[in-house]
Amino acid sequence: MIPSDEIAFLSAAETARAVRARTLSPSEVVEACLARIERLDGRLRAYITVTADAARDAARSAERALAAGETPGPLFGVPMAVKDQFWTRGVLTTNGSRVYRDHVPSHDATVVERLKRAGAILLGKLAMSELALGGTRAPAWGVTRNPWDLERTPGESSSGSGAALAAHLCAASVGEDTGGSGRMPAAYCNAVGLRPTYTRVSRYGMTTACWFLDQAAPMTKTTEDCALVLGVIAGYDPADPSTSRRPVPDYSQGLGRGIKGVRVGLIRELHDHPAVHPEVRAAVEAASGVLRALGAEVREVSVPLVGLDGALFLAIGDTAAADACSDILRSRPEELDSASRTRLQSAALVPFGAYNRAMKARVMLRHQLL
Repeated sequence: MIPSDEIAFLSAAETARAVRARTLSPSEVVEACLARIERLDGRLRAYITVTADAARDAARSAERALAAGETPGPLFGVPMAVKDQFWTRGVLTTNGSRVYRDHVPSHDATVVERLKRAGAILLGKLAMSELALGGTRAPAWGVTRNPWDLERTPGESSSGSGAALAAHLCAASVGEDTGGSGRMPAAYCNAVGLRPTYTRVSRYGMTTACWFLDQAAPMTKTTEDCALVLGVIAGYDPADPSTSRRPVPDYSQGLGRGIKGVRVGLIRELHDHPAVHPEVRAAVEAASGVLRALGAEVREVSVPLVGLDGALFLAIGDTAAADACSDILRSRPEELDSASRTRLQSAALVPFGAYNRAMKARVMLRHQLL
């Protein structure tokens, strides 16, 4: 038996294995997470909406299915939460903005639908920067705190997705990554974060910031969990014309194989930049040493245009976001956070020539990386 005070600390894979083995019941797992949410989230503000009653109902339904001998999915009984950018049928979906304070979708995003089909139990919707932009000055549902240090940020814009993992308020989460919005909170909160290859995961039912850059981002406690969640949510979706028809591999097959022969590039223009903090540089060099010791080939590479990455992102991503929010800017700008409003209004003034040059430079940067 697993002690009740340790249940919420299990990874998603460990939870699924325990439920399948009937060492734990889905209700026990859900109650453990809900108890931590009740105790801690008043300070952390990782959640915007907690769907406690629906989660309990789903747990009881899972127990009946298990008793009936139904084959459980890979995330069966695993309590998860998703960034409030993903639509959820019958559940408030705010996109982190007062503009969407009454938005209750009539259907689930494809990502949410696939998680449920795999047996995951939705605990609720996670906090985020307004409209997934980052830099929100006065979040409508409170400031999300980093569980490791309440005076520090958990990262943006998938702030709740990182904080909820660090505080063990869910077994796994799904954030979103346009320009680091998933990877940064994972890094700040000591979690695993992945930005999947563009076209790998459907964005149907995920409120758009930039159509050319947005990606659903698995955020988990372990690499094994990340492989598991990505395998569930990846794959072609006829509702999203950008998704790839390539078969989804079993990502977990690569776990434990080692990294001998893997090539790792240390980008000179980033590593030697004067703005890099000495502790960060030392950490990167230490990590490089570990990778070498494990058999990887680590070598310095040059990507001259990488210094323009921030400017290119703003010219492409923010301009696209301003277009996606054009109706809001015209009719309801006063409902936006002052930082979001300023950022979108500024981006709306970017001339097409600048946007077009940024798109060309993006192709050149990609070529250098390849």
